[in-house]
Amino acid sequence: MDVKSYMQTLGKQAREAARAIARADTNQKNHALLAMAAAIRRDAARLLEANARDMEQARASGLDAALLDRLQLSDQTVAGMAEGLEQIAALPDPVGEIDGLKYRPSGIQVGKMRVPLGVIGIIYEARPNVTADAAGLCLKSGNAAILRGGSEALHSNQAIAACVREGLEAAGLPATVVQVVETTDRAAVGELITMKDYVDVIVPRGGKGLIERITGEARVPVIKHLHGNCHVYVDDRADLAKALKIVENAKTQRYGTCNTTESLLVARGVAAAALPEIGKMLAGKGVEMRGCPEALAILRGAGVAADKLKAAVDADWTEEYLGPIIAVKVVDDLDAAMIHINTHGSHHTDAIVTEDYGRARRFLREVDSASVVVNASTRFADGFEYGLGAEIGISTDKIHARGPVGLEGLTSQKWVVLGDGHVRG
Repeated sequence: MDVKSYMQTLGKQAREAARAIARADTNQKNHALLAMAAAIRRDAARLLEANARDMEQARASGLDAALLDRLQLSDQTVAGMAEGLEQIAALPDPVGEIDGLKYRPSGIQVGKMRVPLGVIGIIYEARPNVTADAAGLCLKSGNAAILRGGSEALHSNQAIAACVREGLEAAGLPATVVQVVETTDRAAVGELITMKDYVDVIVPRGGKGLIERITGEARVPVIKHLHGNCHVYVDDRADLAKALKIVENAKTQRYGTCNTTESLLVARGVAAAALPEIGKMLAGKGVEMRGCPEALAILRGAGVAADKLKAAVDADWTEEYLGPIIAVKVVDDLDAAMIHINTHGSHHTDAIVTEDYGRARRFLREVDSASVVVNASTRFADGFEYGLGAEIGISTDKIHARGPVGLEGLTSQKWVVLGDGHVRG
């Protein structure tokens, strides 16, 4: 296959399809989304069979545990893909909304209309559910999409893509509105991220290496986050029962996700009371704690299993482990916690556990992250939980889109002016 010619063909088809989907009305888009969801539910067994083939090959090739976790589909995740598409169908259509329409002294009206971005290229590893989520979000927001999944999920992605095409055709929309790259040649990625004439934005979802490569080589704007070093800070005015429950969920509910907590900060005033129970819980779940000297002394004194304790080094404060490891540090107070998070964190998702309203408000205001959480797990930071139906990715950038990127993040605004023969004097 001539990869360059193939990708150029996909780009031309996507640009043409973008014009068609931009004209589609809400009913037509919703019809396609619901037909996609119905096809996924009907073909659940076929999707799981395709995924089993990918999982077998991935294990044989030595794929690491975090990627295997992201790759695997289950009855629950297949149903979740369909439910996500149904939720997107139920959401308001942002395309065409006009905000802030106001009369100017000249008599004209001026406002902003929400419009699609155009063609969105999405590059992702493992996570076959992204194929359905991205297709649905791009479709509802009036964009065409070129999806390039990882070779480890080839069979899963192709099976899901067939359901997507069926939904598009059922609604009378071009199948090229959503195109899944069929070659596993890595050169396809290099072509996709430099096709300025055909692609308006790139969204990478994968490991730090992939995202660094795309950010460095892309000639198309990128919506991205490099990694997720998320924190939970237990304040000295925290409810310790809440803190235990939140840390348990934030760290151990699922290890291989970017919103999993990787660093635990505990105020010195409650460290002796909070850390023993938290440490025993984490050790009981097989989590290794890499702690500062003060944290390790408390944990050892409480009888936490020695094989689960290790002295932290500087790199641990910035690490995204994607596994059963957590960095633990005792800090002076709220100010020290916020300085640590803003210095060492990835600006993804950070949480405080406190019963002090004023401190909670300070944390919300001063922590420089895409999602900031009070008295809840960092694991909530995704588009589905935020009511976006699904997400196309999470952005730690500050321009255009930040945090989970849903429908509005896949649109921009243009100025509109309404007049009736008005001329400027």
